[in-house]
Amino acid sequence: MSSLINRNNSETNNSVKKNLPISDIPAFQTGLYMPQAGIDEAVILLKRLFSNFDGNLTMQLWNGITLRLGKAISDDSSHSFILVCRNPNILRSMVLGRDPLRLADAYFRGDIDIEGDFFAAVSLKDNLHIICMSLRNRLAAIISALRLPTHIEGLNSSHSLTYDHAVKGHTKIENSDAIQFHYDVSNEFYALWLDDAMIYSCAYFQTVEDTLKQAQQAKLEHICRKLMLKPREIFLDIGCGWGGLIIYAAQHYGVEAHGVTLSLEQLKLAKSRIKQAGLEGRVTVSLRDYRDIEGHNIYDKIASVGMFEHVGLKNLPVYFSTVHKLLKPSGLFLNHGITHDVEGWNKTLSTIFINRYIFPDGQLDTVSNIQRGMERAKFEIADVESLRSHYALTLRRWVSRLENHHEEALQYVNESTYRIWRLYMAACALEFETGEIGIYQILANKRQIGQSCLPLTRQHVYANPA
Repeated sequence: MSSLINRNNSETNNSVKKNLPISDIPAFQTGLYMPQAGIDEAVILLKRLFSNFDGNLTMQLWNGITLRLGKAISDDSSHSFILVCRNPNILRSMVLGRDPLRLADAYFRGDIDIEGDFFAAVSLKDNLHIICMSLRNRLAAIISALRLPTHIEGLNSSHSLTYDHAVKGHTKIENSDAIQFHYDVSNEFYALWLDDAMIYSCAYFQTVEDTLKQAQQAKLEHICRKLMLKPREIFLDIGCGWGGLIIYAAQHYGVEAHGVTLSLEQLKLAKSRIKQAGLEGRVTVSLRDYRDIEGHNIYDKIASVGMFEHVGLKNLPVYFSTVHKLLKPSGLFLNHGITHDVEGWNKTLSTIFINRYIFPDGQLDTVSNIQRGMERAKFEIADVESLRSHYALTLRRWVSRLENHHEEALQYVNESTYRIWRLYMAACALEFETGEIGIYQILANKRQIGQSCLPLTRQHVYANPA
């Protein structure tokens, strides 16, 4: 009898791999099929959930059985990735759960794994609507979900790192806490996948073959050229990170540079790097909110690179007016930041994910609204450049470098945090590639009568690229 059951279970596994309905499995028809950890209910449930999926999906269940799901399956269908479900509770939550990020959280906990093309798997987020079913099918799915086992031994029990406090007013305290949540993970962790200068913003690629280091150096040069930095000018970097731009500007353009950050870890490393470069007399950095920077008409040039996304949409008028106040009448301001393809920061799967796991204070708007805000603050827009393709390339480089340093990363963060960052950067790369989010460098000067302080052409930016 034992050998007969084993033989029939083998038939069952082969049938499931061919994506046969559960009722067509030979062992099921003969009454000899013995469900393994609710596998029959899992097959029925998954077929219902993915009945409207136009593509094809390969999923491996907790007992090793593999399913092919979707309308596009065929005997010779190839798969670029396998979604490994290690816990039947995941299928239960797909039907009964209310958290829109339940699948992402399951990946962070290790209840779901991805084998193969990670980016292709992440792109499934755009097909989550397939779980919508008729009332009849939903009731049947609920019954199937309730019959699933509720516990599997030996799973990863670590919890993902989430931000527990909603950022409502983007106050100084809220912004400071949110920045430290994101940036104070570990300098060593960031160093594993950033370039040598630790530039945590969109690189600037001359060709797609450029290394990350080359592209980040080109970005620093590009910014300095746009700002037309000159020796002995006073330069301010709002949100200076680990000091890459202010160090580069001082070394290559002879400016006196000051940077501000809200991250203690960034502050420590930036000061150390400034000292190591022998620039203590010309480059300074401080822990300060942009609203607390004192003075009027102090700086010749101001840059903000990857910072204004933290300001909050309601605070953008304060942000731009503060920069306007600090800038000299003949000065230039470069705002480098991410934008959205829709107005405002409405609650969606992407925005909930970003605010819960990555940037608690992050909010984006359209580039047209950003420019309108700058103009209302009495800036004159001089130049607008899209870097959307550049950021997609940057993020793919970061993901690759992070994956290559997986084991080393676990010396500084836990597995859940590693997975959060891997998923976040991969998802962002895909959103840049589809155009859901963009990034722009907007160069502006104080509105004034008469001839602009800028040259008549852009030759100073693009001639003899670095």
